[in-house]
Amino acid sequence: MTRAILSCTGLDKSLGSLAREVAIRSAEVLGCELVCPVLLHSAPARYEIILANGDLIVIDGCPTRCATKLANQVGAKIDRKVLVTDAVKASGLALEPSLSLGPQGMQLAQRLVDALVRDITAGIGTPEDLASLKAPDDYLIVMQDKYQFRIPAREYAFTENDTWVRIVGERAFVGVSDYIQQKMTDITYVAPPASDDAVEQFGELGTIESAKAVLEIIAPVSGTVVEVNTTLIDHPELLNDDPYGAGWIAVLALTDYTADRELLLDGAAYAAIVQRKAAAEAG
Repeated sequence: MTRAILSCTGLDKSLGSLAREVAIRSAEVLGCELVCPVLLHSAPARYEIILANGDLIVIDGCPTRCATKLANQVGAKIDRKVLVTDAVKASGLALEPSLSLGPQGMQLAQRLVDALVRDITAGIGTPEDLASLKAPDDYLIVMQDKYQFRIPAREYAFTENDTWVRIVGERAFVGVSDYIQQKMTDITYVAPPASDDAVEQFGELGTIESAKAVLEIIAPVSGTVVEVNTTLIDHPELLNDDPYGAGWIAVLALTDYTADRELLLDGAAYAAIVQRKAAAEAG
């Protein structure tokens, strides 16, 4: 994932503790990279690729806005800002004075995380409105001879097995890549997983067929199937027409995305793999 979160440290203030908690929880839910402010200040090259290719969420604890100032100093593009002190005032809850968050602080942290997730996922579909998942509009393009393979530049993560995952809240849409659907040519049959199936990362998540091959869908993350795209049963061609949008295959309730994401690839890394695969096949 290319989205990243930069939070103030604020170790001497309860607002700083709250900002840190919001950053950690949000990163786990959204699959974001956490940016260390100390490293960003002392060795900004460490985060150069992340900040150049993605959007940055900045979480400031107090009106001093140290995290925002740091982001501006290194020329990072800020997509969203969260000012914790304003959120606390608006909530009507009193934050405990202790540096360790108490019940009120934990409740506030979850409220802020939920609000941030709603803001980010607005307009890209939710588990309650699955058919509205929209294809991305920002792609990396891999060219090989006359073929052109599209890889979403943001919001999607991939496996080397040519499956993708897109996180929406605490759930995950999964599907197959543009590269594999082109390699299979016209897809004629989709056997999706069954609802309530539990699957481990890299386990089987149904199959797809064409005149050329039968492909086992490899789960990019572990979880429980909460929805399948039954439209694909009557219209398997959606996988060819819109593999990153209407051609999604299933939605999983995540089991342990924090661990799973360590074995996933971002768009740029997957594009490099597609380039190698396509070149090897052409040769």
